Amino acid sequence: MLHFKGYFQEPVVENPNENYRVRKCTIYYYLDDDTLHILEDRLENSGIPQGVFLKRHKVLIPGQEPKAYTWSDLNVGINLNVYGRVFRIVDADDFTRRFYQNEGVALNPAEGYPDDPFVKTRAMISMKQNPPDLAEHKNYIEVMLKGGRPNKNLDSFLKND
Repeated sequence: MLHFKGYFQEPVVENPNENYRVRKCTIYYYLDDDTLHILEDRLENSGIPQGVFLKRHKVLIPGQEPKAYTWSDLNVGINLNVYGRVFRIVDADDFTRRFYQNEGVALNPAEGYPDDPFVKTRAMISMKQNPPDLAEHKNYIEVMLKGGRPNKNLDSFLKND
C-alpha cells in the first residue's frame, strides 16, 4: 500500500472572512488491485462532514475513460483529478519513497500545505481571544457608549486625582 498526503481547496461562500478552506486528506493506493482510498483528516469544530471521502475502488483517469490510475501515475507535486475534485499530492511516507526508488522512479520533494484562514480563526477562538481588529472595534464601541476606557493610565489618574 502506498501512502500519500494531500489536500484540496473548497470554496466558502457563506463566510465573509474566508474565501476557501484547505481540506487535508490521506490518499492510499493499493498495489494488489490498483485501487484508491481517500480519507479526509478530521478537524475539530469545522462544521463540515469529514472522514471517508472515497471508498476503495478503481478510479478512471478523466479524458482516458478505459484507463484507471496506476502507481506510475502518482507522484508528489501533481494534481490528482478524482471525479471532478482536484487533489494536490504534497508528500509521501518512507515506504512509498523506497518503493518508487526500487522501481527507478524519482519522487519529487515534499511540498507544504497552503495557509488556511479557517485554522487561524479556530486558533484565535481556542485561545479565547478576540482577533486584533475585533478587539479594537470592541474598545471603540465601549468608548462611544460611554463605557470602559481603553487608556488605563488615564482611568487611574482620574480615579486617584
